[in-house]
Amino acid sequence: MAKIISFANQKGGIGKTTSAINIAASVAKKGHKVLLCDCDPQGNTTSGVGINKKGLHTSTYDLLLGRCDLTSVAVKTTFENLWILPANINLAGAEFELVSLEDRAFRLKNALEAIRSFFDYIFIDCPPSLGVLTLNALAASDGVVIPMQCEYFALEGLTQLMNTIKRTRELYNKNLDITGIVITMYNGKLNLTDQVMSELKKYYADKIFASPVPRGVRLSEAPSYGMPISYYDHNSKGSVAYDEIAAELIERVG
Repeated sequence: MAKIISFANQKGGIGKTTSAINIAASVAKKGHKVLLCDCDPQGNTTSGVGINKKGLHTSTYDLLLGRCDLTSVAVKTTFENLWILPANINLAGAEFELVSLEDRAFRLKNALEAIRSFFDYIFIDCPPSLGVLTLNALAASDGVVIPMQCEYFALEGLTQLMNTIKRTRELYNKNLDITGIVITMYNGKLNLTDQVMSELKKYYADKIFASPVPRGVRLSEAPSYGMPISYYDHNSKGSVAYDEIAAELIERVG
């Protein structure tokens, strides 16, 4: 039975999608069957694993609206043990179309239950917002991975996200846990980095993954080739960091 993990942070541009793609690919390379769900209308997770989001016949949008089942949407990528539930801009309409439905928070959960036994891990990339798409992801998940940068605005956003997770536990998913916090775009030479890390460790020391992800040109280039960093340049610092995080995640969630 697959462990379902969401990647969530309402702040954009902090490496959330990059983390979802590369952790999923690294876990898959370790021999586990992985489904990566793109729940962001931007579709960057989809294109980041080499799938043409403009050429999709069905997508996450159709799945959430009940127009098809997951087996007709999921696509096997060219990467080892990695499948994708793709998305494109059509998914933006789901925010409006789901709001009037009684089971709007559980559409994704119900869809995933049908294939949960086929995969070892299901990773969900959430949009940079706390709307109905993110709610669907959190309601379906066993845990949440929170990617964040070492800056003060990110700390403020983390507080808001923690409140959302707490509220989701109370209303929709009592078993939702925080799997961990991934530090992205790390620069250990900055005083600000040390200050933010110190603040984080006061409250979340046991949740921070041991390997921060450094900034890197190769990591930034990989999505334009539709490849996870472990395939684009497995010797790069970003690839090594994500591989270590993937190993730690597997150890944490089993």
